[in-house]
Amino acid sequence: MRDIKILLVSEDKNITGQLQAILSEYTNVDSILYKDLKGELDRIAPDLVFLVQQANDDTSIEAVQYIKTVNPISTVVFISISQDFNLLRSITRAGVSDFFIFPDEVTLLTGRVKSIIQVAADQMKSQEEVAASNQSFKRGRGQIYSFYSGKGGSGRTLISSTFAQTLSLESTAQVLLLDLNLQYGGIETYLSIESNRSLADLTPVINELNENHIRNVAEREKYSKLEVLLSPRDAEVAESLNDEFVTKLLRTCRRSYDFVIVDLPVNMNENTYTALEESDKIYYVLNLDTPSLQVLKQVEQLFRRLGISTDDRFEIVVNQISKDNELNVKDIKNLIPHPIESKINKDFKGLQPFINKGEPIRKESNEKKIIPFAKDIRKWVLSKLG
Repeated sequence: MRDIKILLVSEDKNITGQLQAILSEYTNVDSILYKDLKGELDRIAPDLVFLVQQANDDTSIEAVQYIKTVNPISTVVFISISQDFNLLRSITRAGVSDFFIFPDEVTLLTGRVKSIIQVAADQMKSQEEVAASNQSFKRGRGQIYSFYSGKGGSGRTLISSTFAQTLSLESTAQVLLLDLNLQYGGIETYLSIESNRSLADLTPVINELNENHIRNVAEREKYSKLEVLLSPRDAEVAESLNDEFVTKLLRTCRRSYDFVIVDLPVNMNENTYTALEESDKIYYVLNLDTPSLQVLKQVEQLFRRLGISTDDRFEIVVNQISKDNELNVKDIKNLIPHPIESKINKDFKGLQPFINKGEPIRKESNEKKIIPFAKDIRKWVLSKLG
């Protein structure tokens, strides 16, 4: 079971400091302001939320309602700065599990915090066990996996499309593949999809975007039934799709699907930055040669300058491994600090017929005869599914 995630939502620095001291033995604690709640709740996906009373009571109540709407199974503890019976009753009705009045009940909270965290952990564990026994997935908190590389020709689009297709074939998960190469596309070629529809068709409804809108625009890949939001493949249209559009799209997708696979362009712009920030995992596709390593170093520097966190979510996918490579996987492990998530062998002969014909690499689950490239992807996907 993973560590429990705790979120503090507070405008009061003094109370925030007290809560952080009480929770000092727990490492997975984030702290945000009320104004950041709607932007950060999806990304953090906390199991336990400590919500400190706002000056406006309605704001506090609305915050609880929002938390329970986005993540119904999260435990919410309310920290009140006044003994207002009506507020506490309304807060409890909104979905709060417990409340404490500060500063009068600081000692009480300190004594009960372990039991509160244990309850939240038990609830999280129960949900995970139910999902595992049903071979299903927890809706409302899908995982966003972004595939990125700073160097063109790395094989990123082929890998991301095959990964998404395999994930759809090998599980009961709801999977969406999103092509953010807005100017040129590419996903449609590998999956043999012809359509005039694209993610740009969601522009008129982006402020009230929901699952139905997405499914009406998405295409279905013939064999795996994978849902795909295609690129508009138009430079002018691409200019009209800003980072706000991408943020709303990804967060709605997260609530509607179990896995959202994002194929990102090489160039770093506001949309690429936004997608990387929203991602649970960033899979960096790397080839075994010196130019690819040099570009990776430049990407690392750019990420640091932009403030893109790579801790626990930036992982390397080594592609086109062969005995003829300038470098080997052992060299890479010694040269870079990031974990290697997957190793994919070079398979020119196996891949070329599919690429030339524009056919998807996978046709059905449990295929006995699949090319080495597809075997490597399948092994990776199955490891992710546990």
